[in-house]
Amino acid sequence: MIYVFDGSYSGLLCSVFETFEMREWEAVPVAQQHFQQDIFTPFRTIDSIDDKAERIGKTIKTKFGTAFSNEVYRAYLSEDPFAWQCIHYLLVQKFKGRDILNDYGDPKVLYFHQTLKKISRERHRMKAFIRFQKSADNLYVAVIEPDFNVLPLILAFFKNRYADQTWLIYDVKRDYGALYDKTTIEEVILSKSEQLDLNPSEVSLALDPKEVLYQSLWKSYFKSTNIEARRNMKLHLQHVPKRYWKYLTEK
Repeated sequence: MIYVFDGSYSGLLCSVFETFEMREWEAVPVAQQHFQQDIFTPFRTIDSIDDKAERIGKTIKTKFGTAFSNEVYRAYLSEDPFAWQCIHYLLVQKFKGRDILNDYGDPKVLYFHQTLKKISRERHRMKAFIRFQKSADNLYVAVIEPDFNVLPLILAFFKNRYADQTWLIYDVKRDYGALYDKTTIEEVILSKSEQLDLNPSEVSLALDPKEVLYQSLWKSYFKSTNIEARRNMKLHLQHVPKRYWKYLTEK
């Protein structure tokens, strides 16, 4: 049985609820955008109902702890269809009383842990590679395009680090961002024209005059500290993958 859900975290939790309600232990969740119907496999559409999702979410925290609940959410942010199936499988097994979280011989459990490592690495890179530009209206703007949807995982870090500044971090790959106004963080979605203004390859973002100077100083510092004789591009690419370069001031 295929459970077709809307791709949301609530929808995935509702698929777990449906599994127990219908006692369909072999059900596999597939997001609507990835579903391809065939005549041999039965399927059912799973509605995303907040009450059901909240019940499952609270039960996960109560029975298995906040740490595991957070891991499940982080794995969901991978946007990996198979990782979503692994989450569903793991939750069903744990709710049935099987503690298989450390059973690395199970391919789905192993994939779940591998996904968490990928998410953790991408979150760490975003903390290191995000570069803010100060606009003429004193808003610090950073554009990101991470492999995974890690923006929710880095907001607390930047809120604590830049608590006295107004900033916007925008994920152009997923078309949403987070705006901090020195008090709260709100989700924002920009129009296409507004997104073009954020493009680092364009000059349409009106920068603060001092920002241009600071960027020049940073580029000079980066260049002066580089030792050409010790240049190791292979090692450099391991630590700073090329896909991040267009958002780095020093590049």
